[in-house]
Amino acid sequence: MPPQPRSDPLMSGGRLREPVRFLVFSASLRRDSLNTKLAGLAAASIEANGGDIAVAGMRDFDCPSYDLDVQNEEGFPPGAEEFRRRLEACHGFVVASPEYNASMPGALKNAIDWVSRFQPQPFNERHGLLMSASPSMSGGNRGLWALRVPFEHLGARLYPDMFSLAQAHKAFTAEGRIADGQLQQRFDTNIINFMDLVEASTHYPCVKRAWVEYLGEHPEPALDRVE
Repeated sequence: MPPQPRSDPLMSGGRLREPVRFLVFSASLRRDSLNTKLAGLAAASIEANGGDIAVAGMRDFDCPSYDLDVQNEEGFPPGAEEFRRRLEACHGFVVASPEYNASMPGALKNAIDWVSRFQPQPFNERHGLLMSASPSMSGGNRGLWALRVPFEHLGARLYPDMFSLAQAHKAFTAEGRIADGQLQQRFDTNIINFMDLVEASTHYPCVKRAWVEYLGEHPEPALDRVE
């Protein structure tokens, strides 16, 4: 059955966009975090370009340190349950993550470890966009490269173009946008291209959605969380 005409003015490149929903969250626990500002900007850009959003914060997903004994005896903590619920309700996710000691925040990695134990595992085949904001000249980019590893191991389809905002402590306007107009345009373009990919994967069967096994290796249930 062909898609029905829509009455709302949601546009992407001059056309109506099919429904796509995104979880957008900051991986920082700190109030007034630069990454929370960047996550807010991403949410605004997604809405402006025809997407639906669910906004969350890292405190919503915070968990005690992962412990298999705790999982077996007490089950999953509320933060892990909420993270899974939010992921399963969306077609893709956008995370703005700070860089801690050239890597990802421990709270985020711990939440990923908890959620990876669910069956079915909700990161598998879910699209993701990674971004960061930092006062440093690298913009937190090293942390994003580290963050790709667990997500990709779990089968997430991470968008190739990550966005890192350098010298972020002086990069935002009072309205919460990026002061450099060209950089703001690049940010919006990155968001739109990611949304187009998620829309195509979700709504158009010609886009192949099967996980391609790396070097022909087969998943090992005792080691891999890809299902």
